[in-house]
Amino acid sequence: MIDALTNNRFVSHFGLTAPIALAPMALATGGELAAACAKAGALSLVGGAYGDLEWTRREYSLALDALSAEASALARLGCGFISWKLAEDRSALDWVLDQEHQPTAIMLSFGDPSGLALSITDRDIPLICQIQAMSQLPQAIDAGASVIVAQGGEAGGHGLNARDGRSTFTFVPEIADRLAAHNPEIMLLAAGGIADGRGLAAATMLGADGALVGSRLWATRESLAPAKAIAEAVRSDGNSTARSSIFDILREKNWPSEFDFRALRNDIHREWEERIDDLRESPKPARESYRDGVLNQDYTRAHVTVGEATGLIYKLESAGDVIRSMNRQARQLTA
Repeated sequence: MIDALTNNRFVSHFGLTAPIALAPMALATGGELAAACAKAGALSLVGGAYGDLEWTRREYSLALDALSAEASALARLGCGFISWKLAEDRSALDWVLDQEHQPTAIMLSFGDPSGLALSITDRDIPLICQIQAMSQLPQAIDAGASVIVAQGGEAGGHGLNARDGRSTFTFVPEIADRLAAHNPEIMLLAAGGIADGRGLAAATMLGADGALVGSRLWATRESLAPAKAIAEAVRSDGNSTARSSIFDILREKNWPSEFDFRALRNDIHREWEERIDDLRESPKPARESYRDGVLNQDYTRAHVTVGEATGLIYKLESAGDVIRSMNRQARQLTA
């Protein structure tokens, strides 16, 4: 099992030292975090997310500059986007693709990747597709994905809605079996609830080649997440989160109905849990309260984007220390 962690095909293909990929989290996975994870041996995906060109240009350029003197780390840098937003405006993706340094991978999540995939795969850039249901797998395969990310409902931020979402523990092996039988060349990453070496080791035991890590790397020194928000996550346990559309309504994010959002279940969330339809119909006062909460870093009203793994985050650390600790613990557990 040691070889499954240190010399597997995911590690070998991307020149990694740990079978870990940094999740491209919107407004959190900036250039500093991506560079730190790449230097620590992980596949690093800048959070291009909603496709804001100015933000993507700034943060991706920051990562390029930080890694310019380390060729091996630079070769681990890529970017990730939300598919349904790129369908509206793909200028940020096109900018990344046009850079002199070709990204080592592009990740697409949440929506049909078909209309975007050729511009990525025609450049021989590995395409990573994140899915949340078995029905999405054929679409990702047909788009030419080199890597599938199987995201369980435990994950923070966006995922399949609370009714239809799957558990990482059952979803990953089902995808692994399907790929092994029909598309064994495609690599698989597990996502959702993986925050330490135990989760990383478990992912490989379930048939994954590695793990996409979000919440644990969100709560690091290099993250763009506000320090007060991270402190709230550190104080919370896994029962403190909830998945709903409330924060998307408050933030005026027009997400497709099949997806919703996991974050800490704070006062403003509890206020609307039984009245989501009312919130949709008359959102203005709640939105004003939410915006004021964000402005004042009042996390009884502003959101804290973490998943159930928040109960496994005990302190603020550097991203490099998190990756090395996860990798070391996983090796010890599988020795």
